[in-house]
Amino acid sequence: MLELTREPLEELKLARRLSDPAAGAQVTFTGTVRQSNRGRNVIRLEYEAAPGLAESEFAKIADEARSTFEITDMHCIHRIGTLEVGTAAVWIGVSAPHRKDAFRACQFLIDQLKLRLPIWKKEFYADGESTWIEGA
Repeated sequence: MLELTREPLEELKLARRLSDPAAGAQVTFTGTVRQSNRGRNVIRLEYEAAPGLAESEFAKIADEARSTFEITDMHCIHRIGTLEVGTAAVWIGVSAPHRKDAFRACQFLIDQLKLRLPIWKKEFYADGESTWIEGA
C-alpha cells in the first residue's frame, strides 16, 4: 500500500496498477517539487522518513479510506532522499466503481498522508539556506 523509494517515479507505469474491471474510475495524484515556496527560490528537496512507522500509519489511513469510500484499490508511493525541482515526490492512485469516491478518496489519502505520516521535508534555497518544512 505505501512504498517509500529512492527511485524515480514512473506515473504511467504506476497507473497500470489500478487496472480493475470492477472500477469505473481511476484517479491519480502526483505531487512534484516546485521551484518556489513562500516567496523563496527552491533548488531541491530532501525527504526523510521512518519507514516502519509510516507504513503502519498509512495502513490505518487506508482502512479509514476503505470504510469511508467505496474503492476497489489504492496505492501510494513516496520518494525519500534528494529530489530536484520538477521531480515527482509522491504518487497516489485510487480506483473505484464511481468517480466521486475515487476523487474523494484520493484527496483524503494525500491530506492524511501530509498530516499523519512521519515523512519530513527539507527545502534548499538558491540563497544557500535550508529549512525543514512543517506539514510537508
